Amino acid sequence: MVNFYETESAYLANIETGKGDDMQYTIGMQTFQTIIERECVYVDKTDLVYKLAKNHVCFLSRPRRFGKSLLISTLDAYFSGKKELFKGLKIESLEKNWEKYPIFKIDFAAGNYAEPNELQYKLEGYVGIWERTYGKDEALHTLSDRFAHVLQQAEVKTGHKAVVLIDEYDKPMLDVLGTEMEEKNRNTLKGFYSTFKAVDEHLRFVLLTGVTKFSQISVFSGFNQPYDISMDSYFDALCGITEEELYQYFAEPIEEMAKEYECTTEEIKAKLKKQYDGYHFSNKMKDIYNPFSIMNAFARLQIENYWYRSGTPTYLVKLLEGKAVNVQKLLEKPYTTDYFVDYRADKEDPLAMLYQSGYLTIKGYDKKFHEYYLDFPNHEVQKSFVTLIANSYFRIWETEINFYIKNWHCMLQRGDLDGIRDGFREFLSSIPYEANKDERAKDFETHFSYTFYLINRLLTCYTTLIEKQNSKGRADVIIETNTDIFIFEFKLDKSAKEALEQIEEMQYALPYLNDPRKLHKIGVMISSASRTVEEWMVR
Repeated sequence: MVNFYETESAYLANIETGKGDDMQYTIGMQTFQTIIERECVYVDKTDLVYKLAKNHVCFLSRPRRFGKSLLISTLDAYFSGKKELFKGLKIESLEKNWEKYPIFKIDFAAGNYAEPNELQYKLEGYVGIWERTYGKDEALHTLSDRFAHVLQQAEVKTGHKAVVLIDEYDKPMLDVLGTEMEEKNRNTLKGFYSTFKAVDEHLRFVLLTGVTKFSQISVFSGFNQPYDISMDSYFDALCGITEEELYQYFAEPIEEMAKEYECTTEEIKAKLKKQYDGYHFSNKMKDIYNPFSIMNAFARLQIENYWYRSGTPTYLVKLLEGKAVNVQKLLEKPYTTDYFVDYRADKEDPLAMLYQSGYLTIKGYDKKFHEYYLDFPNHEVQKSFVTLIANSYFRIWETEINFYIKNWHCMLQRGDLDGIRDGFREFLSSIPYEANKDERAKDFETHFSYTFYLINRLLTCYTTLIEKQNSKGRADVIIETNTDIFIFEFKLDKSAKEALEQIEEMQYALPYLNDPRKLHKIGVMISSASRTVEEWMVR
């Protein structure tokens, strides 16, 4: 059984049991030994751990809350020779020797590395502890030399080569992106990691995990490039839950949730898939469920947006702040891995960070050109991302945005265009003055078109297209529901009639001529003076 978790906030901490069943869901627990000893739910990945441990120096990138810390803890227990913890698991029949290695474990999760010398103090603390165990050479002064010395001495004293496990290796960089501290922290890490090259013969195994893979010119340039397993199809399911595992290990909570929702097990499986499935980490396109969200859903028997509530990465907020990110344009073309695998801080393109943070994932692969198509993994992530962007762009609280979204959802279902008009006016009036006046809003027509686009992307059950192109032009916004199609054209300080005429002249409705759904054409006049809707005409 499986429980892949990273450190969780107080909001989700210490949920020990699910409702109506005997499974133990220790939300927030990331220590393998504790999970096993408490007999918590644990999906057996130890065959993959065994395969991983046969390598030398490895790197793994996965989104937050995907179980990287538990993986580190499992490797710690394995290399510590704690055979008793693995009784009944797949690795028990694979490993025969169960040797105990000297382990050097570094966790960068705690600490604010924007503080001067915080990173240096953290590394000094670790090296100091190891020196008390394996001996200190007073002639050595740099951190890298002292680290190299203890790694060498560990093999001398134990007869086994060293194992180094580094969790959240990238946090000291992510904390300071775009600040004066960025170069300092990068150089500190480069110097520290360069130790691996100098003592390669004394190393049994090294693993670095994190969210972001920085480009080769940064922290990895001081030593031989590690084996990056992030897109190795063999390790697709190393962190996360496959559909087969979900149905095998969690049949009982699935049935319990189906009762709670008064539907069949097949229907609840479809709901879980739409909400939490859809991650792909290689061109093999193996479906992976978000483990953090699925466990929380089972613990509460409620399908909600747990991943987003657990915290928004501050580095991503900084990267996207004030930007009108047109996700549709990002997703409509293929990319080689160069564009989304390595993050380069000198680039404004947010694609790599969005992929690595888990907001986008692989959704298609072109074998001929070795290119990938990206998209949102599932409904939970799509709504989370658009909410993140909307909060930043509008500078309005999430609860207020959700109030308007709920109303628009109902009005779109009814085809109530007058209600949508009034709600849109009210919402635009609620946007703070400074959000309308800053640099991003100078082009008011684009600003309000993008505003309307964000609003309707939050309606995850509908298809929303912005600037959909045909042979004659681009429609501002098109919303497709099961029963209706809404084509919007916005005009700045021009009449709504002119907007309607453009819809006709540019034939934006042409792709829908044979569509049985009801077609609505809406011309909207936006006033740059009042910064809201002045005219609204429907045909």
